[in-house]
Amino acid sequence: MKSMKSQQSGFTLVEIAIVLVIIGLLLGGILKGQELINSAKVKNLITDMRNIQTQIYGYQDRFKQVPGDDARVLANLGASSGATVGTGGTVGNGQIEGALFPAAASTEESAVFWQHLRLANLASGPTATSDPQYYPLNANNGRIGVNTATSAQLWISTMPTGGTQICMKQMTGRYAKQIDTALDDGVSNTGSVRFTDDTFNAPGNVAETPANVDDGKLYTVCMVF
Repeated sequence: MKSMKSQQSGFTLVEIAIVLVIIGLLLGGILKGQELINSAKVKNLITDMRNIQTQIYGYQDRFKQVPGDDARVLANLGASSGATVGTGGTVGNGQIEGALFPAAASTEESAVFWQHLRLANLASGPTATSDPQYYPLNANNGRIGVNTATSAQLWISTMPTGGTQICMKQMTGRYAKQIDTALDDGVSNTGSVRFTDDTFNAPGNVAETPANVDDGKLYTVCMVF
């Protein structure tokens, strides 16, 4: 009787090395792609903030009024334009008064701010405050709010007063840090750009300390200019 020799089959070291190289290249491509996506999103978020500054300056240059606070809005934009004179503050005092993130269909100055910009063709979007899509979202699907940085309206209590504040909700810690670095000093609780816990929904919050910033946690990022 002939003895039968068992044959063993398997991958050689060269084949295993090739597979590992391929896996490494795939993982590297995925990570690089994600990095590019994140970088593009941060650029869009920064652009959102800068565009609002430009739009405000454009409105002031054209009409010598502040959008949302424009006392001559019907004359400036046309009586038949559907423009709304802001409520909840002193119209024409140079301040955008009202909640930073107004409720639906609000006619506060901080709400009609967006309408005035859009009717002036400085921004795009619905002009009826009752439209479900009226309030703009940033590139990370968080609300954008604008009003004057008075001590009563500051979203983050320690920020400078007297300017205009732009705040964006639903920012991850990673995005918040990159925005702060691009627009300010890169420190979460100093300078003209700061951020606070995104669960806070009223003015007067404390800025997050750098040591406690979590890349995955959500924050509201505010800038005063």
